Amino acid sequence: MSLSLPHRPEDAHKGTFGRVLIVAGSPGMSGAACLAATAALRSGAGLVTAAVPQSIQAITAGFEPSYTTIGLPCDPGGYLAIDAWEYLQDRLAAFHAVAAGPGLGQTAAARRLVEHLIEQTAVPLILDADALNLVAAHGLSLKRTAATIVTPHPGEFSRLTGHSIEDIRLHRMSHAQEYAVRTGTVVVLKGARTVVTDGQSAVVNTTGNSGMATGGSGDVLTGIVAALCGQGMAAFDAAVAAVHVHGLAGDLCAEELSERGMIASDLLRFLASAWNRV
Repeated sequence: MSLSLPHRPEDAHKGTFGRVLIVAGSPGMSGAACLAATAALRSGAGLVTAAVPQSIQAITAGFEPSYTTIGLPCDPGGYLAIDAWEYLQDRLAAFHAVAAGPGLGQTAAARRLVEHLIEQTAVPLILDADALNLVAAHGLSLKRTAATIVTPHPGEFSRLTGHSIEDIRLHRMSHAQEYAVRTGTVVVLKGARTVVTDGQSAVVNTTGNSGMATGGSGDVLTGIVAALCGQGMAAFDAAVAAVHVHGLAGDLCAEELSERGMIASDLLRFLASAWNRV
């Protein structure tokens, strides 16, 4: 597949390639933030910041020294405090793309944070995992001026649309296109032969394998999409490129480690090789 990727000038600096914010993680789910943030770095983002509850900030920071972290206020259980949004709000202007949801939890504070991100973020916003579950559970509107990309697996898409998982399996393209038109989003309906559509254009991905059906693979994809949006790619193009390269990294990984033996963090190691291929 030929992809038109953002130009990387020789005289660039880290600010040239976008500042990306990953809002993710909760107690027991720090890996989601780590995978997404590292994948963003491995996909060319110049600066990546993971905004996580203070309770897991040290764990997240220790996974990869190349991204920075923001510790958000916590409740006594270590989950986001209700004032987490106020702590993050004034920092949003520094970023060129924001991704939210991996491992975030579905507490009232998480809902408030996601709702405000949708309403007030002025740059491309990628919503995955718990952010999508919160949208579905509370009927949050996705209408925004800036681009929105949603990356549901069939279970999350079922909750978003009200269609059964079996119905979605049988009519993946039509349901994805209808939701994209109705909400004004770019839809990445994950699974074998992932569908990417903005309601007008549509692509069915051909890379990837069964080894990617493992916890954390979607978090890696979220980071890739965010990185490409942060580098200035249009939302639909960024989603198409991200899905292709994500699957290609999985294919390269499977060649060395086998589909049965690979795990999501292995994808991070093979992303660089995948970018070389495209």
